Amino acid sequence: MDAQSRGRADEIDPADQWVLNPRTGNYELQLGRSAAQQRLVSAPRRTRRSSTAAPAPAAPSPAVPKPRRGEGPPGGRRGGGRSRKGGGAPDRRKRLLKVTGGTLAFLLVGGGVGGYLYYQHLNDNLNVIDTGGAGGGFKKDQPINVLVIGTDKRSGKGNEGYGDAESVGHADTTILFHVSKDRTNATALSIPRDLITDVPSCPTKIDGSVKEIPGTRGTRFNNSLGQEGRDPGCTMRTVKQLTGIDVDNFMMVDFNAVKNLSTAVGGVPVCLAKDVDDRDSKLNLKAGEHRLEGEQALAFVRTRHSFGNESDLDRIKTQQQFLGSMMREMKSKETLTSPKKFFSLAEAATKSLTVDQGLGSIGKLTALAGELKDINPKNVTFTTLPVVDNPNEPANRKATVVLNPSQADPLLQMIRQDVSLTEVEKKEQAAKDAAQADAKNKQDALLQGNRAPAGDVRVDVYNGGGPPGSASTTLTWLQNSKGVYKAGNHGNASARLAATQLEYAPNQADQARALADMMGLPASALKPGAVDAAPKTPMKLTLGSDFKEPGTPLGAAAPQQAPEGVQRVEADKAVCAK
Repeated sequence: MDAQSRGRADEIDPADQWVLNPRTGNYELQLGRSAAQQRLVSAPRRTRRSSTAAPAPAAPSPAVPKPRRGEGPPGGRRGGGRSRKGGGAPDRRKRLLKVTGGTLAFLLVGGGVGGYLYYQHLNDNLNVIDTGGAGGGFKKDQPINVLVIGTDKRSGKGNEGYGDAESVGHADTTILFHVSKDRTNATALSIPRDLITDVPSCPTKIDGSVKEIPGTRGTRFNNSLGQEGRDPGCTMRTVKQLTGIDVDNFMMVDFNAVKNLSTAVGGVPVCLAKDVDDRDSKLNLKAGEHRLEGEQALAFVRTRHSFGNESDLDRIKTQQQFLGSMMREMKSKETLTSPKKFFSLAEAATKSLTVDQGLGSIGKLTALAGELKDINPKNVTFTTLPVVDNPNEPANRKATVVLNPSQADPLLQMIRQDVSLTEVEKKEQAAKDAAQADAKNKQDALLQGNRAPAGDVRVDVYNGGGPPGSASTTLTWLQNSKGVYKAGNHGNASARLAATQLEYAPNQADQARALADMMGLPASALKPGAVDAAPKTPMKLTLGSDFKEPGTPLGAAAPQQAPEGVQRVEADKAVCAK
């Protein structure tokens, strides 16, 4: 069966829910509200006295003309005038209203009490977690890094019946979604769940109090969530430590998300190069093209025994193909112009999402969507963090993997320095290159000028992401090897940085250039202030995740192409699973 049935009698199109309000003579949208809510929408507004400030009045709804005889409500759903052979004016009017009803519904629902109630309803659907400062929140005019976590939690309605019912869930599927600063392209980096890595200690809120969960060395990446009470903030911190990339926000979904979202868009097209019959995931499909939703869609992304060498790495490829197809489906004309799909997607997405406080409202999610809306799927690249089999496991029991530095390091460097893995349109790329060249020229100019003697350089050293003890070793190196005797060690910085930076005042520029030469700092690491410093004020050097050891140059230019052999697929390409 290519897809589950659609168009059931119990599926209610929001365009069918326009009801004439006899008090106003206008049609109003009623989206499955309770009786109390319906009374609230129909009742005339009353002025209430209050000792507190009254809320700002809602924007007035656009005027809706009263229906003429023979006409139905907005959306063209109620019976009206007779049709004419060959399609007369009433028929054309009905068809027009049917097409535009969803748009009109959206405009009207945003204006009155009904819109407010529905907005609050969507807000209430969201599950929000305080990650204790694990992410800084996305910002305009800066690259965006959102961690998408798929948990295999077996508890909760819709998640039961898939194996270990007692599982609290792991970071089963994890994708770091990097959006470029100029919003022309994005990279979706999958992190294998069986990757052996270190999970750092992380503060976690439990029952209103903060508990410090100890870190673990040499464990599976998927243990960064759920185990020992770890929340998604722990997974964010693990990704930051592993990749050197700052994670702004997270979104977490469970099994229901795949089922609900795939159904909301009317099914996700997939292609199979061979017949599949997986008893574990219950995926049973013939070779060819299919449109999957609900349980079938979940079975497709969960199967491990149908494609490739039956490993988690091959399942990642299948999931990437599915997500790329879902992305195309969501951006398709059929989805964007369908009021039924619009409301279904809003319900499915909000009910399935757990987010951090930075994305904890419909307004904030809408702001993020606004940053992503113009990215063409052809400029979205799915790839996987390069790994190799764990050499510490027997050859016949390969269950885990470790990083492949020769491929992983340059790939991560490209993401850190915002280099696209795919071709963006030539016009966009030309503008981007020109802007980057201009910014680079201005930054490079900071290294032009006099250098202060080493003995005059004053600097405080902080470790903001380098190996443990980096501030101490750097201080010793500066004093003993470079003659910078006016340096101080200030331990760990208050925040972690992906790249090392040197902050200084304009009248310390000669000291900054001298220290940059000694440390091998690129011009991009120099952060000049606007106000001169007082005498004997030290500069501030914060060692970032790119710092390895004193004397090793930093900030080498990122490669412009992905390393050879790195797995990748563009979101606009349909690939048959095999």
